[in-house]
Amino acid sequence: MKHLMSGNEATARGIYEAGIKVCSAYPGTPSTEILENVPQYKDDVYCEWAPNEKVATEVAYGASLAGSRAFCTMKMVGMNVAADPLFTAGYLGVNGAFVMVTADDPSCHSSQNEQDNRHYARAAKVAMVEPSDAQECKDFVKFACEISEKFDTPVIYRTTTRVCHSKSMVEFGERMEHKAPAYARNTRKFVAAPAHAYLNHPMVEDRLKKLEAFGNTEAVEMGLNKVEMNGAKVGVITASVSYEYAKEVFPADTSFLKLGLTYPLPMGLIRDFASKVEKLYVIEELDPFMENQIKAAGIECVGKELTGLCYELNTELLRERIFGVKTSSKVSDVAPAKRPPALCPGCPHRGFFYTLSLNKNYVVTGDIGCYTLGFAPPLNCMDVCLCMGGGFTAGMGVSKSFEREGVTDKVVFGVMGDSTFFHSGMTGAAEIVYNKGKVIPCVLDNRITGMTGHQDNPGSGYTLMGEPTVMISVEKVLEAYGFAPVFTVDPQDLDAMKKAADDAVAALREGKQPAIVTRRPCLLIKRMKHDIGMCTVNTDKCRSCKKCLKVGCPAISMENGKACIDRTQCVGCTVCAQVCPFGAIEKEAK
Repeated sequence: MKHLMSGNEATARGIYEAGIKVCSAYPGTPSTEILENVPQYKDDVYCEWAPNEKVATEVAYGASLAGSRAFCTMKMVGMNVAADPLFTAGYLGVNGAFVMVTADDPSCHSSQNEQDNRHYARAAKVAMVEPSDAQECKDFVKFACEISEKFDTPVIYRTTTRVCHSKSMVEFGERMEHKAPAYARNTRKFVAAPAHAYLNHPMVEDRLKKLEAFGNTEAVEMGLNKVEMNGAKVGVITASVSYEYAKEVFPADTSFLKLGLTYPLPMGLIRDFASKVEKLYVIEELDPFMENQIKAAGIECVGKELTGLCYELNTELLRERIFGVKTSSKVSDVAPAKRPPALCPGCPHRGFFYTLSLNKNYVVTGDIGCYTLGFAPPLNCMDVCLCMGGGFTAGMGVSKSFEREGVTDKVVFGVMGDSTFFHSGMTGAAEIVYNKGKVIPCVLDNRITGMTGHQDNPGSGYTLMGEPTVMISVEKVLEAYGFAPVFTVDPQDLDAMKKAADDAVAALREGKQPAIVTRRPCLLIKRMKHDIGMCTVNTDKCRSCKKCLKVGCPAISMENGKACIDRTQCVGCTVCAQVCPFGAIEKEAK
């Protein structure tokens, strides 16, 4: 029986079938659904949400050292966080298989850059496999485990947004149980002392040569690397979802070399394939990762000069850029509605940003999460957003610059969510206290990891496997670091929110080190019962001042010159009612 599955769902199935025992991850689109689909196999596979990607990598690698097959997942920017253990693991090797997903995001659908993580495999000197559809997502997990154990190497398992989220038919197999060998201490192998690393480096280089030879022969027999000879005129070397695009666009007599083991590249196989065709194309998204290596080997090919360096590919782009065939299309006469991203109706972050937006001397250094949308009009309440954890530390740099430059009228608020605080905010909080930063750290606690689709975190009280656990207190962590006073406030109470901000600023000017925790659960958390109501506009009282629009709620608009609330969106949070100077917005009685 075959099953219609996304690439992420199929990867989770592959984890089960490959006999993997331990999985750890930090949620990040487009990788999140992999671990979300593993708890169905919890009788055989342990899975968890880790505080960040570095921790997830170290947990999975530790399980590998103990002998179990282990797996960790993250989006591509998460590998920046995980690079520290990855590079050393490449020198140490494995015991049980160790597979590490990087889910890349060409075209920045949900990411702050468009980095191509294939370069990590080359830099860390480890193997890399790339599936192109859901069936391969399942099957390649097993192959990755076999390569990891055969060559004593971590394996990067690279997907992309389209591979993760596109659906196709998947044929299931049985679980292959893997029994860990009896544990034995091996300090020469697993203690990364400089003297050991010095001796390991030649072994790593030799491993890459053996992996390349494997890619030329056994990887073809396994089905990782595939040669499809259909003609001698045109040949295409490709991988991942680019293979699916190229197969649809190039003529039927085109020959293909589809690579599933993409680092190290099988140069013998590539050279042999190139010798059998008159013209060779390399089709890949983002950087010329394969193309540059192929050209460096003296093999003539064309690629990026046609396909370009930016954004994800698709069939229309390939037809136009390679064959000059522009797809005919009809432009609709109806202009699409302008729907910029916005905080949800009733979002607890709205009251925080609205309050801070009223003081133009506040500088807000933000972070990665739902609350990043605080930068957008009409709130306009964020000056910078760099990376996870950067809300506190970038704010620290801004404040130190203000001190040195003699800027005295600005107050810096460093902002992040609860999940980000546990991810990489606690070190930034320590930085502020230790180095006497004039920064007010603010943790916007909505009791969940919101942006990636409601995953639990160390402050939510539940594990990925649904078990109740310790709910770590953000306030107690801040107090333990030395922050005082720490203000806890419901951000939808605008008077209380303003008082908390004013009191924090006053404390900062007195030489204290204040912090703010805003706490109200996200309305979309299913396991909680929410007090949802409805607000209405008394049009007789409305003076058309449009002040209610300043809160940036999608439920509010103007109709016939008066404020209007969309009853299909309003949840009765009353932020707009608190802003209205004429009392024209009222909450309906239940």
